[in-house]
Amino acid sequence: MSPSHEQLSRSFVQQMDQNAGILFKVAQTYCWDNEDQKDLIQEISIQAWRSFPRFNPDYKFSTWLYRVALNVAISHVRKETKRSSKASSLEEEYKLLSEKENPAEEQVTALYQAIGQQNQINKAIILLHLEEKNYAEIAEILGISESNVGTRLNRIKKEIKNQLNPQKP
Repeated sequence: MSPSHEQLSRSFVQQMDQNAGILFKVAQTYCWDNEDQKDLIQEISIQAWRSFPRFNPDYKFSTWLYRVALNVAISHVRKETKRSSKASSLEEEYKLLSEKENPAEEQVTALYQAIGQQNQINKAIILLHLEEKNYAEIAEILGISESNVGTRLNRIKKEIKNQLNPQKP
């Protein structure tokens, strides 16, 4: 006997509430503007609802939600990039953010700037790593091998470290 629509709805809402942080983290990683973040969260939620009947409860909901969220975010960014030819550059966004006085905020801003310069898959990998996901979980979410995760993560860390602490000649 399959669950009723009401049971399915209740289960979905409960799981989404428990994992709401995933939506916000993905949105902040892929969008800088608050309105764009809200739009992306809404898109992710809609796609998650549409896909929820196919969710396999043998797996962790958070892993499944990350996969849905990242796929939607990457598609969203690709659509927005094609649609908007006059969008402001990331550098301009970061300059506005970095005008803050707090040194800790400046460090976080610099880190997000470095992450923002990565390609879409690398952004997802570093986001999941910062969420303390292990290589197996990252590989499962992104549909790549664990060794690919490890290789990419090492390269990403080196690139970000070099961006944050450039070698002086």
